[in-house]
Amino acid sequence: MTSSRGFLRVGAGRIECESYRTRAKAAAVADGRPRLVFLHEGLGCCALWRDFPVAVAEATGLDAFAYSRPGYGASQRGDAPMASVRYMHDEALEVLPQVLRAAGIKEHILIGHSDGASIAIIYAGGSAAGGLRGLVLIAPHVFVEPLTLRSIAAARQAFESGDLVARLKRWHGDNTAYAFHRWNDSWLDPDFARWNIEEYLPRIKVPALIIQGELDEYGSRAQIEAIERRMGSKARSVLLPECGHSPQRDQAQATLDEIAAFVKSL
Repeated sequence: MTSSRGFLRVGAGRIECESYRTRAKAAAVADGRPRLVFLHEGLGCCALWRDFPVAVAEATGLDAFAYSRPGYGASQRGDAPMASVRYMHDEALEVLPQVLRAAGIKEHILIGHSDGASIAIIYAGGSAAGGLRGLVLIAPHVFVEPLTLRSIAAARQAFESGDLVARLKRWHGDNTAYAFHRWNDSWLDPDFARWNIEEYLPRIKVPALIIQGELDEYGSRAQIEAIERRMGSKARSVLLPECGHSPQRDQAQATLDEIAAFVKSL
């Protein structure tokens, strides 16, 4: 396994990315195998996945790619507004296709966590999504719940009067305020209460694995049920016990096993 960190020119700025290769580049291109593309959570970046992309790449034998959205991690902000009720739509329908083209990624499997999972859903159901082979949706949101808003409001309090700023600066540096408010202000905007992406689910053509923790503080089982109802047999879900909003950290081995089995089934 080899890894490399660098930047891609996307739109008005540079995007931070990390690539993980399990074999020679020429072999990967020749056999046409898909790449795993990791889409981070609302306060995440490519580095906050830590060693999870490496573990999934090794378990599946596929190369992996992670990037930080504009204004997160070391990625330049570009011209995206601080907050927008359509920020996940913009990331899915405008930024993600540009990133895939810039990275030369054709066949791919998306692995998204939280906001990243919602972005994956919009991308899969709202664009041509050429080359998409499957979706792994970790703690996804398809509509707004009071539980979610309470937890996001608590995060704002921790940012304004707690230690959250210091913890986020380790990962986002000068982007910290922008990254936080793009996520937090968007979700807490009164207009965001009507946000709903269930319309994209029936349009998704590829299989999806949904992984959620029973103790998820940002979403209930209703999110899984909505996805299964609209996607039918193309969706399979796993509800992990003793697990919160981040199954890849709270139940890393169980999450890894489920993803590896799903990718093999494709």
